[in-house]
Amino acid sequence: MQTKDDAAFDIRQISLRDWARFGTEQIAYIRPMMVNGAAAVAIHAADGTPIGAAPDARLAIAAIIEHEMEPMLLH
Repeated sequence: MQTKDDAAFDIRQISLRDWARFGTEQIAYIRPMMVNGAAAVAIHAADGTPIGAAPDARLAIAAIIEHEMEPMLLH
């Protein structure tokens, strides 16, 4: 996969496979969920893979940052 540092990088030329993996290791998103009837926050990699959960958004974001990823809110 080309990177933004590659002089020839053109996001319009990214393959479907690379697009599906784009940001997977750099971006995580959070979304509200219910666990055993209690409110919680799910943490997912950019490709939608579940990677964790937390009791609230503050702790979810802290966990994402601790793992050197950028948090995004899915709404």
